[in-house]
Amino acid sequence: MTPSAEPKKGKRRFLKELLGLSAGATIIPIQPVQAAMNSQPPRRSGGKDGARYGMVVDLRKCIGCQACTVSCSIENAPPIGQFRTTVLQYEVLDEQQQAAMLSLPRLCNHCDNPPCVPVCPVQATFQREDGVVLVDNERCVGCAYCVQACPYDARFINHETQTADKCTFCEHRLEVGLLPACVESCVGGARVIGDMNDETSTISQLLKEHKEEIRVLKPGMNTSPHVFYIGLPDEFVDGVDGQASVRLTHQF
Repeated sequence: MTPSAEPKKGKRRFLKELLGLSAGATIIPIQPVQAAMNSQPPRRSGGKDGARYGMVVDLRKCIGCQACTVSCSIENAPPIGQFRTTVLQYEVLDEQQQAAMLSLPRLCNHCDNPPCVPVCPVQATFQREDGVVLVDNERCVGCAYCVQACPYDARFINHETQTADKCTFCEHRLEVGLLPACVESCVGGARVIGDMNDETSTISQLLKEHKEEIRVLKPGMNTSPHVFYIGLPDEFVDGVDGQASVRLTHQF
């Protein structure tokens, strides 16, 4: 049988071959990397030279309107019922048992040490030099290892493509000088994205000005997340629930 006549292998068969469950050569070339098991492979080129993107979310300005969720869905078109970013609503009780609502935007944290990258068996999940974590859907086999590895519940298997999906900081917009859809649509100006390596950028100024107030989610995971929060109660730093729904009630 000539190579041109050889039937195409499906993603499931490819994954089985990759794991050694059946014989045959892989059809997707895997780039060699100098990294041990569960250590970070080298970052790939792409994006703005010398930049390191991050996002600050000022919870004092977030009104929970879900404009970011809607605009992200319009821009990136995930399946109905699946979201790259959401704003969860939490009910917080103070010492006097007085209730207040906290709106908490959630998205991929584009970590400096992303646990989703080294677990990918086909190197479909990768990080660029500018810190943006992306998924190559042509490589992804939908094994969901990266979904399980993410401590922020920021990933999901797209119901339509059957591949991993998540927030990309709208890298396609950043590359042409536009803001991510969620940032552009935020009516309260709660989301700020920028180059953290640029000392004159708005995000760098915010991080410097609010140094004592800046919080990240689950710092104990040692992922070095690059989504920073202003006004995040300490109880939420390690105790926040996952992203199972758009609305959620929680008490402290």
